[in-house]
Amino acid sequence: MIDLLQQSWPWYVAGPLIGLTVPALLLIGNKALGISSSLRHVCAACVPAGIPFLTYDWRKESWNLWFVLGIALGGFLGYQVLGHPTTVGISAATVRDLHTQMGLTDFSGLLPRELFALENLANWKGWVFLVLGGFLVGFGTRYAGGCTSGHAISGLSNLQWVSLVAVIGFFAGGLLMTWVIYPLMF
Repeated sequence: MIDLLQQSWPWYVAGPLIGLTVPALLLIGNKALGISSSLRHVCAACVPAGIPFLTYDWRKESWNLWFVLGIALGGFLGYQVLGHPTTVGISAATVRDLHTQMGLTDFSGLLPRELFALENLANWKGWVFLVLGGFLVGFGTRYAGGCTSGHAISGLSNLQWVSLVAVIGFFAGGLLMTWVIYPLMF
C-alpha cells in the first residue's frame, strides 16, 4: 500500500478523484469546493474590527477551515511519512533551459533554492517575487470571487459563466507572467 501511495498517480485516477469531491460536497452538505474563502474566515475570526467585508457569521462556514487544515496536515504527513524526492522529476530540456536562461543550478528538493529560499527576502527581487506576489495572488483570488480550485473545479462543473471568465483570466495571466513579465524580472 505504501508503494502505491509513494508513486505519482496518473491523471485518469487523480483527476476523477478530485472531480468526484465536487458532487460529494454538494450532495452531502450543499457546499462548494474552494480554498481562498478560508482566508476571509480566518480574518473574520481574528480581526473583528467592524470591517463590513469581515462582518458575518464565519462559524457557519467553519467546515472550510477544517477542510484547509486537513489539506495542510495531509500534505505534512504525506511528506514526513511517505518520504519525498531528493530532486523533482523534470525533463533534461527543462533543467537545461532553467540553467541557461535563468541561471538556476540547485535542483535538489521540491523547488529551486535560488527562487524559493528565505535568503531571497534580503533583496528587492525576493520581496517582489515572494511577498508582493503572494499578496497579489491572495488579493486577486478574493477580487475574482474565488481561487483556481473554486472556479475551475466547482464553478465550471456548475456551468457558472463567471468561473469560465475567471479561468480564462487565470490562464491568460499565467501566460503573460511566464512569457513576458518573468523574463524581464530575471
